[in-house]
This record gives sequence, structure tokens and C-alpha cells, in this order.
Amino acid sequence: MSQSNVSVNPRQYTLRGFHYQQRPSTEQKFLTVMAGALHIVIVDIRRDSSTFLAHESFHFDVGDRSSLLVPEGCATGFLTLVDGTTVQYQMSDHYQQEYYAGFRYDDPHIGVEWPAEPAIVSDRDRGFANLDPSAL
Repeated sequence: MSQSNVSVNPRQYTLRGFHYQQRPSTEQKFLTVMAGALHIVIVDIRRDSSTFLAHESFHFDVGDRSSLLVPEGCATGFLTLVDGTTVQYQMSDHYQQEYYAGFRYDDPHIGVEWPAEPAIVSDRDRGFANLDPSAL
């Protein structure tokens, strides 16, 4: 892994995402819940994949002592389920702002059903447009 980040989320139902790096800087992510509990969603945005635009959800609790490997070409988003949730990310490539991208957490074309209504969404995440598959 090339870079490691920590996301500290003091409040329950904080939403982050959907985020990804565009080519040529696609990255794998390895996520571990260090404190609290999390609902993680991965969206496949690889045009040549048989699961293109499909998503899968996972629930992680610090007591699970589990991690999740997110493949290259997939976007991630998460919703904290308790106060004080901390997530460690390890990425296979360094963050490069010019390749950073995202799309709306409530994009109707993706159709994610979050386990609760987000209480906190950053201005950046709220400002994302819906995903444009033709741009991938």
C-alpha cells in the first residue's frame, strides 16, 4: 500500500461518498473500522465489468476485527452507525487531486438503500452530481 488515511467521524449517521480516483490513478482501498460501526457500500464503475453499476453493502463493527478490500475501479461510500466511528484507509496509490471524483450518495440510478437517513453530509459530498456512466 502506498498511502494510509484515517477518517474520524464524531457523529452517528455521518455519510461519506461516493469517492474514487479516475485513471490513470485508480486505486485499491483496504478499509478497517478502528472504532464504532459502519455501513460500507461499494459501486462497481468498471465499464468492462459484468457487474458494472452494481453495488454491494457491508456492515462492519469494530468487534468484528475484519477489513474490506475494495478493488480498483470501484467507488466507496459509508454511513457511520454510531458516534465516534473511526476508519483507516490504506490505498494502493497516492491521492492525486486531479484524478479525484465522486457522485451523489442518493443517485437514483445506483439505488443504494442506506440503513438510516444521513444526518451529516459534507458540502463536497452533497455537491456531487449523479454518476454519468458515459464519462467513466
